[in-house]
Amino acid sequence: MQAFTIDIPQSDIDDLRRRLAATRWSDELPGIGRARGVPLDHLRRLAEYWRDGFDWRAVEQRLNRLPQFRTEIDDQTIHFVHLPSPEPDALPLLLTHGWPGAFTEFAGIAEQLRDPRRHGGDPADAFHLVIPSLPGYGFSTPLRSTGWDVPRIAAAWSELMGRLGYQRYGAQGGDAGSPISLALGAMRPEQVAGVHVNMLMTFPSGDPADLAELTETEQQRLGQLTRFDEHLSGYMKIMATRPQTLGYALTDSPVGLLAWIAEKFDEWTDGEVDRDELLTIVSLYWLTGTATSSAQFYYEGAEAVRALASGMSGPPVTVPVGVAVFPHDIFLPIRRFAERDLKAITRWTEFDRGGHFAALEQPELLVDDVRAFFRTLR
Repeated sequence: MQAFTIDIPQSDIDDLRRRLAATRWSDELPGIGRARGVPLDHLRRLAEYWRDGFDWRAVEQRLNRLPQFRTEIDDQTIHFVHLPSPEPDALPLLLTHGWPGAFTEFAGIAEQLRDPRRHGGDPADAFHLVIPSLPGYGFSTPLRSTGWDVPRIAAAWSELMGRLGYQRYGAQGGDAGSPISLALGAMRPEQVAGVHVNMLMTFPSGDPADLAELTETEQQRLGQLTRFDEHLSGYMKIMATRPQTLGYALTDSPVGLLAWIAEKFDEWTDGEVDRDELLTIVSLYWLTGTATSSAQFYYEGAEAVRALASGMSGPPVTVPVGVAVFPHDIFLPIRRFAERDLKAITRWTEFDRGGHFAALEQPELLVDDVRAFFRTLR
């Protein structure tokens, strides 16, 4: 393992600003709002701020306060933050982001999880934190091979935790971090103390009774899946079928990349993500050239998603599972379906605010729920 410091060449930052200044802007039909994608005025404002107001060097300085490392696992460079707690009895906790996210999502909650004593919490709730960048994302560098699906990433995380000397630990994640964390729990039940997720996809089985017994709220949640499939899933279908073709545009045009990612933050949140946090994530994809590489995750995982939707599940998860449901997420799980597929759910929390990027939108709520879930598993 080698210590890692973020140090983007100034020439790359200058090139980004030149490209933003030279953007060839699309036209826009009158009166369409957000129905057909990111509005032109909104994207122009974001791009202008990215070019003239956003301070990457300040972000770099902030992120470099986190102890970062890189190592080779299964012939792939893996970047991660390792932040041990000052509390000797702290529980190791692996935090996994998704797309279009980054390890930076957890930067704002890391100290609260690592050192609750300093933040008015109970020192017994402390965690030793391990926060990796997904293979092919950001400083984990572009992928070198195909096949990086959920089980392979989970196996890499198991290897990473073993190298750090952690034989028993918890796992937490949203978006892609949710199935990866659950797969890790199924794969290594002797090591994983429990799995906490803040996104969970649930589907009805083939039994007609599943649909006949739905409450009004559950019907609305099931309808959300239909709405996603028909109106919001274009990004997923493209990345699951033609990530390479899409990648040329995202790698060549910073405004194209910004639109591709900003749309998700607009649609999957309740509007509480700071503009600089969004641009930090977009900048990571741009400055590391990993837009194409990160999209490959959807291609690798397409079969798994189809299997889940058809009622075919993977290996059973026997370790305790906690589910945090934020109302503005892409998918809102139906509890009875979740408990049918995940027999080990021991905690289920429904919040009244927040969305897909919980660590950025509602950090206090997420921290409290993670602490409460793992409190009985130490």
